[in-house]
Amino acid sequence: MARTSDTALKAREADEASPKAKAGFKAGFKAGFKARLDLFRFVPFRLNRLAAEVSSALAVEYQERHGLDIPAWRVIATLGFRNDACSAQYIAQCTRTHKSTISRAVTTLLHQDLIERVENEADRREFRLQLTKKGRALYEELFPQLLRREDEILACLSVQERKQLSALLGKIEESLDLIQTSEEADAKQAY
Repeated sequence: MARTSDTALKAREADEASPKAKAGFKAGFKAGFKARLDLFRFVPFRLNRLAAEVSSALAVEYQERHGLDIPAWRVIATLGFRNDACSAQYIAQCTRTHKSTISRAVTTLLHQDLIERVENEADRREFRLQLTKKGRALYEELFPQLLRREDEILACLSVQERKQLSALLGKIEESLDLIQTSEEADAKQAY
């Protein structure tokens, strides 16, 4: 984590060292203003705001048409791209969603017959989750629509910029030790 902080600090210092930034800072300091955090330049704020906006844009596809909220979609999406059943804990950790939120979504989806519990053969005390036929059909219907919506959102970027964005996001995820693929999660048995 220190590596991330050092890199971010050096980048911010370089940005603030520009003549324009120095002049603005000096003018503000002379006028008696304290240095402050500009949220619109603060990367965590920008990423959070972008994530919320993109999530809302995608939610139209599954919320308005199918009555699913964001946590329910996260459960379906996680189960949909996997070949085998997984635990609710896996879904919570993979999606970075609080376990109680995932638990409520699981309960709702069980009642809607979109997912089902299956016994974990390695540990009979534990149940895993998987899509039902109805849930699989919903996933198969939704994911092409969501990919189209993703393309619309990213239409402002060239193919090269999309590759760069993906690579940069991957670097940030890696620096935060986030698992980036289901294969990696399974191999590390992290979830």
